[in-house]
Amino acid sequence: MTLIIGITGGIGSGKSAVTDRFAGRGVTVVDADLAARVVVEPGRPALQAIAEHFGAEVLRADGSLDRVALRAIVFADPAQRQWLEQLTHPLIGEEIRAQLAASESPYTILSSPLLLESASQRQLAELVVVVDVPEEVQLARTMDRDSNDEAQVRRIMAAQLPRQERLALADIVVDNSGPLAALDDIVAELHKEFLQRAEQQRR
Repeated sequence: MTLIIGITGGIGSGKSAVTDRFAGRGVTVVDADLAARVVVEPGRPALQAIAEHFGAEVLRADGSLDRVALRAIVFADPAQRQWLEQLTHPLIGEEIRAQLAASESPYTILSSPLLLESASQRQLAELVVVVDVPEEVQLARTMDRDSNDEAQVRRIMAAQLPRQERLALADIVVDNSGPLAALDDIVAELHKEFLQRAEQQRR
């Protein structure tokens, strides 16, 4: 398996803007959010279990998962969120490890909002990069992006690792509070560093 760089950050921090720039340089990006979507696709056992537990209200007309409806339920009820995590997290972990093992780029990015909360994901990454913005920026960006109200976004933020704890656990911090164009130079420098680390690891 290649060198694995973990990238995380709170909701609305701009992880995707960072990982998209690595992908544009030919680096494989394994996205835990996408892995989470794979394991609940129609026909998968997890989706059937979710529908049986929460009811038809969490399904769309085509039988796929209504993620907005499910999110509203689980972030309003910690017990329901725990039930969902116990079902899906092992499956997501299997999917992530399979995608990492298939990577053929010099190093691989593991992008996950729960990288630091999940011991099994954290141990996969040799370095942790935290994409950081002030909490009010997180709030404004997420409300604008997802059309969620402020209370819903604050519940999601409260369920994630506090900002200061994320920063304390970071090996590298990417400040994404400025214009998106500023990320180009930041990622270019990190790409050079990670290629050098990958080469040293292969020796």
